[in-house]
Amino acid sequence: MTTQQLIQQIKKKNSFLCIGLDVDLDKIPKHLLKEEDPIFAFNKAIIDATHHLCVAYKPNTAFYEAYGLKGWKALSKTILYLNEKYPEIFTIADAKRGDIGNTSTMYAKAFFEDLEFNSITIAPYMGKDSVEPFLAFENKHTILLALTSNEGAFDFQTKKVDGLELYKRVLETSKTWKNSKNLMYVVGATKAEYLADIRNIIPDSFLLVPGVGAQGGNLQDVCKYGMNDQVGLLINSSRGIIYASNSNDFAQAAAKKAEELQREMESILLK
Repeated sequence: MTTQQLIQQIKKKNSFLCIGLDVDLDKIPKHLLKEEDPIFAFNKAIIDATHHLCVAYKPNTAFYEAYGLKGWKALSKTILYLNEKYPEIFTIADAKRGDIGNTSTMYAKAFFEDLEFNSITIAPYMGKDSVEPFLAFENKHTILLALTSNEGAFDFQTKKVDGLELYKRVLETSKTWKNSKNLMYVVGATKAEYLADIRNIIPDSFLLVPGVGAQGGNLQDVCKYGMNDQVGLLINSSRGIIYASNSNDFAQAAAKKAEELQREMESILLK
């Protein structure tokens, strides 16, 4: 999927909502556990109920890998279902990969060619040769961890290196990498006050922003400091939407929560 196609979806739906599909069998409605594939059954119901309200889905692969082969199969079925039934939706493999070149190439093939995700999250710590293999894929997007929303982000990301915070050094350096046009960046919603400085460095890039909802991030603040002329934001909400109910009405409850965010986004876009 091209960036322009993503922008068209945002404009069409008046939404820049990304829904995280982080499936925990201990949290999904109990009646689904009787299904042959409860993870996929849960995802399918959530997707069918919310696809018109969002522009992206983001499965965190750890929630699938934790269940071994059956979890990986559920992930494969989920992305296949999305690509076949809702091909306009932008898909994100939240895998946080990053390794030496040959290994990164294999990771890229796994997620871009086999599973056919549109994008993947990548840790930048090992530098250029660990990221460029992902950037080599046409119309695929590499979402670099820049400034995350967890407490430990302050251990390294905001420390100064030669007078510049490390996350800013990551942003500046990444722009010099081959095919950097295919880069997007993760910036946590709980770090909204940093967004103005981030936009000074990467004014045109898309930002994937987790942390709105259950983690306490504020949508209005994120948009105030992070939105650009093409919107340039994907706001992720996971638990706040998919676990809105653990009863038979779970999909409808998820849709209601997604619609609340979508309407707030629409009001911002139509100002």
